[in-house]
Amino acid sequence: MGALTYCTVGSNRLTDAKAFYDALLALAGLAPMFEHPSGGRVYGREGAINFAVLGPFDGKPATVGNGAMFAFSFDTRAEVDAFHAKALELGGACEGPPGVRGPDWYFSYVRDLDGNKLCAFCTRDETFP
Repeated sequence: MGALTYCTVGSNRLTDAKAFYDALLALAGLAPMFEHPSGGRVYGREGAINFAVLGPFDGKPATVGNGAMFAFSFDTRAEVDAFHAKALELGGACEGPPGVRGPDWYFSYVRDLDGNKLCAFCTRDETFP
């Protein structure tokens, strides 16, 4: 059976994007693993690749996927809040502030420097009734 193992986003501002993701993904426990030949960077944890910011393979400008989004799971609401705040501090844009989105669901949404949509969420922590 297959399983999703990593995702990538394209960027037209790779130097800025790497600084953005270095700081932001550290909050999710992901660290830079290696530089990608496109000028981008690959991130992971415990030797496993989880995420990458790349220059598109076809050499054309990176574009945002309409309806595409990448979500990062956290253990607490405070971690979701910190991820959202850090993304904004790094120049990202709010796409939905942290808040309850359903029973035991706490989500936040941001756009990175190129407009890619990211989500931070937790589905259960000590603050849920």
